[in-house]
Amino acid sequence: MDRNDNCWCGSKKKYKSCHLKFDEKIKGIKYSWLLGQTRPPRHIINNEHDIEGIKASAVINNGCLDMVGQLVKAGVDTETLDNACHEYIVSHGGIPACLNYEGYPKSVCISLNNVVCHGIPSKNTILKDGDILNIDITTIYNGYYADASRMFMVGNVSPEAEKLVRVTKECMDLGIAAAKPWHFLGDVNAACGNHALENGYTVVTALGGHGVGKHFHMEPYVAHIGEPNTGMLMVPGMVFTVEPMISAGRPEVDVDEEDGWTVTTHDGTLSAQWEKTILITDTGAEVLAW
Repeated sequence: MDRNDNCWCGSKKKYKSCHLKFDEKIKGIKYSWLLGQTRPPRHIINNEHDIEGIKASAVINNGCLDMVGQLVKAGVDTETLDNACHEYIVSHGGIPACLNYEGYPKSVCISLNNVVCHGIPSKNTILKDGDILNIDITTIYNGYYADASRMFMVGNVSPEAEKLVRVTKECMDLGIAAAKPWHFLGDVNAACGNHALENGYTVVTALGGHGVGKHFHMEPYVAHIGEPNTGMLMVPGMVFTVEPMISAGRPEVDVDEEDGWTVTTHDGTLSAQWEKTILITDTGAEVLAW
């Protein structure tokens, strides 16, 4: 690419004043195939316009999670929560990304207790005292996606459940703290996984985090367990989720044969998940959706 050409990122700026130094820095980094180190593909690098689009979508997503959290209490069915989320997103000009995604029938995912993820809201699933649940929301706004989930505790939960919820959030926070430009994604994975293991938990490895922004699911894949200094290079402009799914028991899971979506722990133990969408910046990680 010539220095005076428009930059490959779509910013409409000259390459020399946009991503020329960026490309030179990437080329100057030595990669070890033994550590699985890879360069990020260009199509997952967001320009300023893309980032602003993701941030705008995140505003709706964050507001929806704030809103639905006020509705979580014993006696409420999860379909009521789903309907409230759908109305909030649509009324703010967004689109619920989950609705009809590969046949998924609802606008958000609500997963209780031993459900790891992709729980389908239902009138028959009624919250009760002691439940823990994850509400996972993805919003599309003007073509850009933002994705986040939070755990909620209903009434008086057991000390074991409270600890699982707390430690899972700590795993996510440690992973985000390890997300630094010009370092490798394995740092994030190791930070999440090591903290889970130190607390006697396991990481569900069948599912993980992902790039998000221009599409629902993009590179990189975030495993939440692994070794430092391995995997894809993290660079400014990358946007991805950190969303560890932590099990109180074994990491193996089952997928409901009837609905094809609901993922549960194989041994029936509790599971928890927190998720944020982050942007790699020149200095660290900026949380966009929480």
